[in-house]
Amino acid sequence: MAELKALWSRFVDMFKSVEFSPINDTIDILLVTVIIYFIFKFLRDRRAGKLAAGVVLFLVLLVISDMFEMRALNFLLQSVTQAGLVALLIVFQPELRSALEKMGTGSIKNIKAMFTTTDMKKYMGGITEVCKAAESLSATKTGALIVFERETKMGDIVKSGTVIDAEINSMMIGNIFFNKAPMHDGALIVRENRLYAAGCFLPLSQNPDIMKELGTRHRAAIGVTEVSDAVVVVVSEETGVISVAVDGKLKRGFSAATLESLLIEYLFTEDKGQKMANKEDNDGKKE
Repeated sequence: MAELKALWSRFVDMFKSVEFSPINDTIDILLVTVIIYFIFKFLRDRRAGKLAAGVVLFLVLLVISDMFEMRALNFLLQSVTQAGLVALLIVFQPELRSALEKMGTGSIKNIKAMFTTTDMKKYMGGITEVCKAAESLSATKTGALIVFERETKMGDIVKSGTVIDAEINSMMIGNIFFNKAPMHDGALIVRENRLYAAGCFLPLSQNPDIMKELGTRHRAAIGVTEVSDAVVVVVSEETGVISVAVDGKLKRGFSAATLESLLIEYLFTEDKGQKMANKEDNDGKKE
């Protein structure tokens, strides 16, 4: 108990010695709060969350062993700590890479829409064509993997495939994923309302919690959304089920209509999506 009181006294003395500046300290506290919030949000639904809990437990044991003079345990923990930083960088490498690649994209998406209002109808046509193709591929149980590139550029993935740079057309998408076509096993990248590249290879997710019945195509869809802000449409070759992957999560069981609604939600801001819906209603009334 004496050690705890001494530690508390040191903390209080340190706190009293700090000179506060209302503006600077308020900004400082807000920034730290935001950073902690985003770290928690990032780790919460990922495998790294369990690893982070283990690191916290390790640090708690280190403090306790030091306070109560458990020399053997403290020596062991300190020996491990010496190489701890390098070990953490290695263990958390996939999560750190994902965080750095996604840094800033969330705030950018909230400030800036993916498309301009004047081009909304044109892009809506592209989404409709993708949904028609997905429905058709689902009916014939033809596997498909369609990636919508957003803020995170996917140049390295594009290089693994073949650039086609064509207008979005449901029949062309069907031809690309026809099971005897040379590029049907890879992913189709949609960039700026164009079928930009086909036959692309995506990184597979290493998440052990993914359902065992999901195959390589679904793991690739989840994997690319773990390291980017892409939205991926997947059609299962075994069941014909249409799924959507985003932010490392997979949603299943879509029809053409529900898929279109979800893509509009993810690819447009709510404000511009609502403007588009209102515009279409007005056009319908005029007709």
